[in-house]
Amino acid sequence: MLAKIYSASTLGVSARLIELEVSHSSGLPRFYLVGLPVHSVMESKDRVDAALRHVGAKIPLGRITVNLAPADFPKEGSALDLPIATCMLALTGHISSSRMQNCLALGELALDGSLRPVRGVLPVAAEARKRGIETLLVPEENGMEAAVIDGLRVFAFRHLKDVLDWFQRSTRIQPVTCSASVFRVDANPTRDLADFCDVRGQESVRRALEVAASGGHNVILIGPPGAGKTMMARAMATILPPMNLEEAIETTKIHSVAGRLEPGQALVLRRPFQAPHHTASYSSLVGGGSVPRPGNISLAHNGILFLDELPEFRRSVLETLRQPLEDGFVTISRAKITVTYPSKIMLVASMNPSPSGDWYDPDKVDGPTYHQMTQYMQKISGPLLDRIDLHVQADRVQYDQLISKQTPESSATIRRRVIEARNLQNRRFLGIKGVYSNAQMPPGLVRKICKISKSSEAMLGKAMDRLKLSARTYTRILKVSRTIADLDASEVIHPHHIAEAIQYRSIDRDGWLAK
Repeated sequence: MLAKIYSASTLGVSARLIELEVSHSSGLPRFYLVGLPVHSVMESKDRVDAALRHVGAKIPLGRITVNLAPADFPKEGSALDLPIATCMLALTGHISSSRMQNCLALGELALDGSLRPVRGVLPVAAEARKRGIETLLVPEENGMEAAVIDGLRVFAFRHLKDVLDWFQRSTRIQPVTCSASVFRVDANPTRDLADFCDVRGQESVRRALEVAASGGHNVILIGPPGAGKTMMARAMATILPPMNLEEAIETTKIHSVAGRLEPGQALVLRRPFQAPHHTASYSSLVGGGSVPRPGNISLAHNGILFLDELPEFRRSVLETLRQPLEDGFVTISRAKITVTYPSKIMLVASMNPSPSGDWYDPDKVDGPTYHQMTQYMQKISGPLLDRIDLHVQADRVQYDQLISKQTPESSATIRRRVIEARNLQNRRFLGIKGVYSNAQMPPGLVRKICKISKSSEAMLGKAMDRLKLSARTYTRILKVSRTIADLDASEVIHPHHIAEAIQYRSIDRDGWLAK
């Protein structure tokens, strides 16, 4: 006897369909699981056996062979419990095999037969629709997540007994549907983070962060301790624009694969904010494991990766940022598998200019020396700094600014301007796949969109010679100037837009203002 049903396994943020076949023949009791299952899949036999007994069934006696096809890539996780149990019910005659056609099942089984949520349901649902599968069976907690994908009938269950009743048509269960509120954008993000109205002084830094948020640019804040760098970086999450549906689905796929979704959550609608500690390892930042899982860089996709005290991170860890900052994805290679995760992030970093936290001052006897500050700044490589669009100096806040009764602009006010600038960019990039902000423009698109006058070209040429800027920096200055023009609602990039963009590259890698 033979029973078949579809299942799936995730590979990065995509899914691969599995045709699960269970064969039963006479002979000594044996249970074989083939098709490159990893250890967590091999353990499913005992979970399935215990769960079946709670619904009045059991694994039939004889030789049982479970084949996971195709057999050329590893299958991992506990999501194959439910399809294996379903095939066992078909072999024992509890359900009809005809109802299993064009049906995909996912779910982990508890020993009492209840269903537990699994990771990666959204990528699986997207692949199922692409392959023409009509019905998806998932645990109750994953129902809303799967129902985000149109064109699928999604049924969510609490217990294996509910699945059995559904197959036997002894109970009427309605497909899960997503209400319109699931897709409602994050119009007013409330976070346990600072608001810009709490930031005193630092007008130039506030302006730089507004520009960065408006265009999705990377930014580094350099200044002494207590200048408010960390506070402003965290407040930046409150001025980011809402995600569109495509960005929300991309982000949710990553968080689904990582197991970060809350039970019953359909979509991630707020832009992620990841702030790993400076002791973070390579695998926690980039991702890793025998079957690679996403790290902080990928979990921050379409959001912010905040690295506080940047020089305190290990240099080998920081160098892993080069590929995602340039290409927008992370590739993790293992002996048997290579996985790619999207990672279009806004890098927001902060650092002190020296070990003591102060700038070099030749007139200050007890301050940091030139050599000390140079060594400290050189913990960050030039190629990495070159990929950061805005280099911003944060000075100490003066006493009169701290006690001022004037209330600075709130995050909500700044966010409205950011959203207006992003709306201009959305119209500009309409129909261009994968480009949602100025920072994501490829070089060819930069040359087409960021056209400047002869006087602006002359100004930019002098800046490149004087500051010894690279070709990459030239392109990034053009992108930033385009964002500044968008904040002014200007279709033309004027010389003062170029001048402001150049100003954000006027702190060189040794950490003092370029003369």
